[in-house]
Amino acid sequence: MTKEYDYLVIGSGIAGMSFALKVASEKHRVALVCKSSIDEANTALAQGGVASVTNLEVDDFDKHIHDTMVAGDWLSDPAAVEKVVKNAPAQIQELISWGVNFDKKEDGSFDLHREGGHSEFRILHHADNTGFEIQESLIEAVKANKYIDLYEHHFAVEIITQHHLGKFVSRRTPDITCYGAYVLNPEGTVDTFLAKVTLMATGGTGAVYQTTTNPLVATGDGIAMVYRAKGTVKDMEFIQFHPTALFHPGDRPSFLITEAMRGYGAYLRNCKGERFMERYDERLELAPRDIVARAIDSEMKLTGDDHVYLDVTHKDPEETRHHFPNIYRKCLSLGIDITKDYIPVAPAAHYLCGGIKVDLNGESSIGHLYAVGECSCTGLHGGNRLASNSLIEAVVYADAAARHSLSVIDNYSFRTDIPEWNDEGTRHNEEMVLITQSIREVNQIMGAYVGIVRSNLRLDRAWNRLDILYEETERLFKCSKISRELCELRNIINVGYLIMRQAKERKESRGLHYTLDYPPVPHKE
Repeated sequence: MTKEYDYLVIGSGIAGMSFALKVASEKHRVALVCKSSIDEANTALAQGGVASVTNLEVDDFDKHIHDTMVAGDWLSDPAAVEKVVKNAPAQIQELISWGVNFDKKEDGSFDLHREGGHSEFRILHHADNTGFEIQESLIEAVKANKYIDLYEHHFAVEIITQHHLGKFVSRRTPDITCYGAYVLNPEGTVDTFLAKVTLMATGGTGAVYQTTTNPLVATGDGIAMVYRAKGTVKDMEFIQFHPTALFHPGDRPSFLITEAMRGYGAYLRNCKGERFMERYDERLELAPRDIVARAIDSEMKLTGDDHVYLDVTHKDPEETRHHFPNIYRKCLSLGIDITKDYIPVAPAAHYLCGGIKVDLNGESSIGHLYAVGECSCTGLHGGNRLASNSLIEAVVYADAAARHSLSVIDNYSFRTDIPEWNDEGTRHNEEMVLITQSIREVNQIMGAYVGIVRSNLRLDRAWNRLDILYEETERLFKCSKISRELCELRNIINVGYLIMRQAKERKESRGLHYTLDYPPVPHKE
């Protein structure tokens, strides 16, 4: 079946939904496609908050810009950083207009948190479940908008380009254009969604790793689709591992213990009960995430333990329960009273700083295709994301993409010569077993060889092992009936390859990419 829309939005997190709300109108109808339910997105799991300069008595744009550049190891694009920081306050007001409630003090001012790498208190939050609050408010607004058609449990298989018209497409082909996407529906058949403008907002890649804080839908689908369509993908080596995911073997995804808890005054202790951050960085627990994650990784290797501890027992119990109610309840359900007991934590794959390369308008290298949110590489994060910069980046770039696309969409028209998806093939009884096993193998390869600390030898081993899985999966894809599970396997293999390849190409330790073969050289401002 073929469906025509002015806009096709693939992904239902903060980036996709805020974009859809801004472009939807009587003149421009929008299809919002999400692979599971609309509420299953990384946005809902973001505990910490949204970074924005709001307290002008002590904070300003220059401080936020500087903090972002430092955290990114001076690899961030200054224009992208300035764009996000200076447009953040206006987008905060827009979120509030959509019903988002940020915590405030008795005097009506925002109750601001401070997180690692920030020089001032500038994190707006809603208790310790800010992302969930934003997600719920946007879902309500999307469902109330009659110009947005929501397609839940629809899986985008491939974006449609000249390649599907029988034309040769290479990475050097000028003017590759996106005409929409082939989308697997819940009945198991593939629909053709034609669109004048397509937005990729499919989130991150955490599910490529065994230990991750991401929902398991984060299989890098948008990045893999754009890469296969010969689009530009950049900075994939920069995978941020959150230092403090709750250590509870068997949980996948891992429950996140927000960075704000360290900003609140929590200590990190090894399994001997010793504080250790003073041996790694003068900023102690408030050092940027890459430094803290490597410090924890080092302590675990020194002691042979599989976790360390986060300690807030020295803080006022009532205040702790007030600031972190969800963390308190989660830990208590496992027999851990955080006001009395240490919290076992370990690093977990958390955020991708690279992705689909876009310009300041959110445009990718493929015509009529925009990308926003975690699947995009705007240049904001550089080598490492500053805490709580991701949600604000998503809404600022969604706004930029909406404005730009609205200014040009009337110049675009639908293609009428798009072929239907070739749905030949059969489904083998053993297929699911093979897919499940292959996903586990990819997770093991990435965790063992492409984790927090890397080396040329480890990357070569990962490359060789993943290459075997790639060949097997491509053969299976060509002869099998399409399924979401098979597509996800194919996507995580593509994404794993991109992470490894770009890690091999970076001949230095920089930001989140730390390799034993190239000791880090301190960067001078």
